[in-house]
Amino acid sequence: MNAIAVGIAGATGYAGQELLKLAARHPMVRVAAAMSSGDTNRTRKIPSLTRIWDGEITPLSVDRLAAETAAVFMTLPDPVAAEVAPALVRRGVRVFDLSGAFRLRDPEQRRRWYPATPNLSEPIVYGLTEHYRTELPEARLVACPGCYPTAALLALRPLTDANLIRGDVVIDAKSGISGAGKNPSERTHFSECHGSVTAYGIFSHRHTAEIEQELQRAVTFVPHLVPLDRGILETIYVRVQRSVNEKTIATTLERAYRKSPFIRLTGDELPEIKHVTHTNFCNIGWKLDIPSRRLVLVVCLDNLVKGAAGQALQNLNLAFGLDETTGLS
Repeated sequence: MNAIAVGIAGATGYAGQELLKLAARHPMVRVAAAMSSGDTNRTRKIPSLTRIWDGEITPLSVDRLAAETAAVFMTLPDPVAAEVAPALVRRGVRVFDLSGAFRLRDPEQRRRWYPATPNLSEPIVYGLTEHYRTELPEARLVACPGCYPTAALLALRPLTDANLIRGDVVIDAKSGISGAGKNPSERTHFSECHGSVTAYGIFSHRHTAEIEQELQRAVTFVPHLVPLDRGILETIYVRVQRSVNEKTIATTLERAYRKSPFIRLTGDELPEIKHVTHTNFCNIGWKLDIPSRRLVLVVCLDNLVKGAAGQALQNLNLAFGLDETTGLS
């Protein structure tokens, strides 16, 4: 099999640079184009990638991507991705989109959160690899999940699918600063975030709709910004059905992820962010209080790898018939 010619659109952001680093080392990928998120005439190099990938970041060009690549990773702003992705798919390029533009299936929710996204006739695969891997080989457009939803869904989907959970789902999520993107703001200014933890987006974060779509139930999702450069830790509070015990939880998760090389189930040894940074692993631990039927799940991942670039590359591997760990081990 020849190396897959890939393009990265939006290669100067945090997720884009992580993708470029992973793709440059991937044995079955050739980086044919790496582009910024705009069409300015400026080209640039990325010093941190010297001797890993020594190419130049060039202006965004749909024509070049269509002519020179078989697959494109997009880490573009949502409105730009909403325009570029359909154009590439129409020209035969497989697209792995890391923006939010195509994640929501319900038209009303999509209009609310991503108003620039058009209605497409092409099927869109939601790229939560462990739960949609069988759909990836035929996918032309893959909507890679957000970092917060990836963590929440990997912990909760097997349990909701097995009808083990009843009542409210509360997700307390904490993310490093890189999760807010590269564009600076007052909230991400060093003097504002250093030595502080901030809750934000309560009842107004777009990832809530994404989580609810996949779980088919309402959730209370509260994200926090913590003074780390990368990593996510989510503490999830639920109640379980009366028939559920510790073995039920363990067996359900083990059965769901027995063929998932990047899911590590830690049981009552609760995971920490430092256990997963710079890897494509997602660690899931839990504690169950039988008398009260309360279950607490703790899940950790690297928001730039398993929550973004690594998961996208994992999706590409499966879409092109490769082992999903290729370039990620």
